[in-house]
Amino acid sequence: MNYWLMKSEPDDASIDDVLALPKQTIAWYGVRNYQARNFMRDAMQVGDGVLFYHSGCAVPGIAGLAEVASTPYPDDTQFDHKSKYFDPKANREEPRWMLVDVRALKKTRLISLAELREQEPLADMRILQRGNRLSITPVSAAEWRHITNKLMKA
Repeated sequence: MNYWLMKSEPDDASIDDVLALPKQTIAWYGVRNYQARNFMRDAMQVGDGVLFYHSGCAVPGIAGLAEVASTPYPDDTQFDHKSKYFDPKANREEPRWMLVDVRALKKTRLISLAELREQEPLADMRILQRGNRLSITPVSAAEWRHITNKLMKA
């Protein structure tokens, strides 16, 4: 089992929004970074754990727990001329951009980026590294345990 931190802007899709959906799942669309795409396409598996992270807001941080709910498939926004995620170089025969569905499991207290930075066991966490802007990053099993067993229980 792998673990991931996946960023979403709450104005676009918050943990509350996804929990309110019929199957509590959302297609993780609009990823336009090759490394993040490769994580979804090549490494994610159904059942992997996800830290649902709110970004681009007043207080960014982990807002809930989720899981990968599908195998990868093409992101249809790459083909939609009206979408801000449209990619003129993409074609249906060889799509450039993939996504997975994510199922929200529960909302948690917000664990802010500042609080994450204060945790010595998380010092090497990818999201805390200078210059990291990826919307999807791997989380180690030790980091996952610290966050879910210590910070989410606090």
